[in-house]
Amino acid sequence: MFFMKKTSTSLFLLLILTLACSTTAPSLDSAHPSTTEAVSASEPSSALTEIDIPAGYGFKNTWFELYFTDPVNPLSSQKTGGIDQPLAEAIDSARLSVDVAIYSLSLNSIRDALLRAQDRGVQVRMVMESENLDRSDPQRLLDADISILGDRREGLMHNKFVIIDGSEVWVGGMNYTDSGTYEDNNVMMRIRSVKMAENYAKEFEEMFTDDKFGDNVVAETPNPRVTVDGTPIDVYFSPDDGVQDVLVDILSEARQSIYFMAFSFTADALGDVLRDRAEAGVTVAGVMDEDQVGSNQGTEFDPFRQAGLDVYRDANPGQMHHKIIIVDESIVIVGSYNFTNSAETRNDENLLVIYNDEIAAKFMDEFRRIYGLAK
Repeated sequence: MFFMKKTSTSLFLLLILTLACSTTAPSLDSAHPSTTEAVSASEPSSALTEIDIPAGYGFKNTWFELYFTDPVNPLSSQKTGGIDQPLAEAIDSARLSVDVAIYSLSLNSIRDALLRAQDRGVQVRMVMESENLDRSDPQRLLDADISILGDRREGLMHNKFVIIDGSEVWVGGMNYTDSGTYEDNNVMMRIRSVKMAENYAKEFEEMFTDDKFGDNVVAETPNPRVTVDGTPIDVYFSPDDGVQDVLVDILSEARQSIYFMAFSFTADALGDVLRDRAEAGVTVAGVMDEDQVGSNQGTEFDPFRQAGLDVYRDANPGQMHHKIIIVDESIVIVGSYNFTNSAETRNDENLLVIYNDEIAAKFMDEFRRIYGLAK
């Protein structure tokens, strides 16, 4: 393992020997509201295929596609060839419906794809953070008679997901903006699953049809655990599902390692469990957004450093916008959910817990890229 900075050769060798002695994916008791069955990360079923993204990274299997932005790529400065293109193409392939829940929209590629979908008779609906509704791209959509509902409340409509034809979902931490796609570190994942789409459709209807946002909701996810091609995925929405307690339970069971990339990290309960696991001998390392470290009241960065953890500020001039934790290199926690009290109690958020070694390996590659430049 080569992530540890400023550590001695002896500790490096100790870590290698520790990991070599345990290669079995951990089993967890799921904290999901509807099930308590044990979960093990799936074994790789087939090699992932790389997707050619000029200004990004892409990988796919039979049921998912995974994309990471690449802010240091020279093409990113030209705002072209990024991971917005596959999403725009998917919207262009929509035949029946496109439902979008997005914090902010300024990508012309996504705006134009939605306009084309509307023109060919596809039902297009959106929910957005009200503070961002007055931007030019949402106004263009409104002018085209696309229905957009703002949350109109103090908490944030912070989701970033798209449901297409009731059969696939695009999720992750990326806002559909030029900066989010080309300047910031972000992730987006396409999941082809009707059951997963049902989960997000239920959440979308709560907001768009029932006009319920934030804590004015109840936990009603129809398929809280979805297994796709042997991969268990737990689905959570906040504030509905008590996400922080779920994360504490998962992190408390880490046996070998916890790696995280956090835009904002102020949740004491999560910081405490990371420090506890590190004290118990689990490798803990992370990268946090430099600007957020400097501006957040109650940031966990200083307590992490004081505890001797390998946690660093990111080096991207843009935002290190990830909300990602990788546990034992076999479990991925990813979504719109920042590790904050606001995400837990006020904002509309979503989060996936994915048990798959292959997928975890790609998230580890992203961790290596960002950690390697951190300071």
